[in-house]
Amino acid sequence: MERTFLMLAGIFGCLAVAFGAFGAHGLERILADAPDGAKRLEWWHTAAHYHLIHALALGLAAWAASRSPGGAATFAGFAFVAGIVIFSGSLYVMTLTGIRWLGAITPLGGLALIAGWIAIAASAGR
Repeated sequence: MERTFLMLAGIFGCLAVAFGAFGAHGLERILADAPDGAKRLEWWHTAAHYHLIHALALGLAAWAASRSPGGAATFAGFAFVAGIVIFSGSLYVMTLTGIRWLGAITPLGGLALIAGWIAIAASAGR
C-alpha cells in the first residue's frame, strides 16, 4: 500500500498546488461579480490548504505503512484519501457552482481526516 499512497500523495500534492495557484490568480477574476464571491474564494482557499496538508499526511501514512504494515496505517491512508476528496472536493465544487447544500457533506470529509490522524497515532503506538 505504501507505493500507492506515495503515488497518490504526489498526485494530490501537485493538484493542491495547482488549485491553490488557480485560486490565487484566476478564480478571483471569475468570482469578482458574484455577490458571494469573497465567501466562495474563502472556501477555495480552505479546500486547497487542507488538500495540501493532507497530501503530505498521506505521505506520512505511506511511511507508517512501510514501517508497520497492517491495519492502522493503511486505514489512515484511505481515510486521508477519502477526506481530501470529500472535504476539499465538496468545497471546490461549492466554490465553482455556488451549490451550498454540498456543505452538508463537507463535515464527513473532515471526520475522515480526523480519523486518519487518529489512525496515524494508533499506528505509532504499535
